[in-house]
Amino acid sequence: MFKTLSKDAASTAQSPELIRFDDMVRLFLAIAFLAAVHFFVNGTIAGEIVDPTGRVFLILAAIIGGYMAMNIGANDVANNIGPAVGSGAMTLGMAIALAFIFEGAGAMIAGGDVVKTIKKGIIDPSMIGDAQTFVWVMISALFAAAVWLNIATALGAPVSTTHSIVGGVLGAGIAAGGWAIADWAKVQQIVASWIISPALGGIIAAVFLYTIKRSIIYKDDMLTAGSRYVPILLGIMAWAFTSYIILKGIKKLIKVEVPLAIGIGFLAAMLTYFVTRPLIVRASKNLENKRESIDGLFVIPLIIGACFLSFAHGANDVANAIGPLAAINEAVRTAEIATKAAIPIWVMGIGALGIAVGLALYGPKLVRTVGTEITELDMIRAFCVALAAAITVIIATHYGLPVSSTHITVGAIFGVGFLREMLTYRYNQKLELVRDYMADKKSQTEETAEAFVKAFDEASMAEKKRILDELKAEDRAHGRRKKLKRAYREKLVQRSLLIKIVMAWVITVPLSAIFAAMMFYMVRGFMVGLA
Repeated sequence: MFKTLSKDAASTAQSPELIRFDDMVRLFLAIAFLAAVHFFVNGTIAGEIVDPTGRVFLILAAIIGGYMAMNIGANDVANNIGPAVGSGAMTLGMAIALAFIFEGAGAMIAGGDVVKTIKKGIIDPSMIGDAQTFVWVMISALFAAAVWLNIATALGAPVSTTHSIVGGVLGAGIAAGGWAIADWAKVQQIVASWIISPALGGIIAAVFLYTIKRSIIYKDDMLTAGSRYVPILLGIMAWAFTSYIILKGIKKLIKVEVPLAIGIGFLAAMLTYFVTRPLIVRASKNLENKRESIDGLFVIPLIIGACFLSFAHGANDVANAIGPLAAINEAVRTAEIATKAAIPIWVMGIGALGIAVGLALYGPKLVRTVGTEITELDMIRAFCVALAAAITVIIATHYGLPVSSTHITVGAIFGVGFLREMLTYRYNQKLELVRDYMADKKSQTEETAEAFVKAFDEASMAEKKRILDELKAEDRAHGRRKKLKRAYREKLVQRSLLIKIVMAWVITVPLSAIFAAMMFYMVRGFMVGLA
């Protein structure tokens, strides 16, 4: 998988004309989609609106809503399929095809028939005044959020689409109604989520990875350990994803409280354990006793997990594109401001198709960023990331924490990356300890010392422990008490990418808010000038 990606990168690096051609084709197809939205709404839906200005704003909102949906597909979907692609469980083409299907299905089947017009209640719509100003606010917010997502995607930074639209609504709302219109307690919760989401996801992913290493990978007989513990891990995954899909994927079809969702998830976990255990035991008999064999046991769970995450994402985050569009549609039809708006099938269709088109055209860039550029992911690490994402959302839902799925997934990837760094550093310390002891032995030549270090490196975990215990016992007997400080610290996480992503997260809300406020003043000035 990694070789294929590197070959593709090398070939495109040598063919700038091909890159420009591909970019032009993608741009043409994106414009064609937005043009299709324009012609559809203008030819069918807009004719039902009596007010000419209302018709114009509805057509404009539909085009911007489609643009926003494409940017959601280009940026946000990578979090669901990136780890599975980076680990090699799926090819990029297969992942995009599955996400295309399940994102669209989630949006159309479970996207709901009613949506809140003000995401997370960030502003008080009663302070806006009239329906026309409300329409200006929604268009400004939607356009600002879409432009910021477009910029973030071009920069290769996975950001929260929810925070983007929240920032847009906040900025345009303040421009329309003043500072008092904002719910600053909600704003504080969102700011806190910049820390809570990635930290919680990173910790949970690291804990699972360390547990798998200690219970399976560090054992001399990995297959026996895998036969015992992998079914348990798959059961935990079944619990997490069943609960997750109930709480997030179908919540607009049927409302289920957290305890009941967890209970149903537990039943799914038990069923999964008893079904998979004999299958894994049977499969283990034909496998070699090495890490790659254990890694392969997580292929199908990763694919299923990516499908579940994509379905739930389509059901939830399509509202970031169609929520303001549905609000504008309601306002131009009724001349009233509604805190909730019905979602016509055409509005849902624009959102679902837009996400799918954006994913197909521009999604691969962020998929590669999430899947391969932050840190190297194998299937075990990708499994821990996916599991952490689902569990963190369940915890956040239970406690009412406003977390971002983007922040959680990216934080989980950084979590497993930094854990790998720590474990590698500790192992390098052990190698340095062995080298020091061998260097102290005058009878040893450089060749025999290095041979011993190599033998230690290739020894089983039990043998490594025995050698280290003997060396430490000898150290205590001679009273040396060495404090080993030097060891090679391998960088397994891209620091520059970490800084870029964190900076993008921090500026998402304020930048979207500022841009939306500017857009609102431009729209209001234009409309006042026409009047």
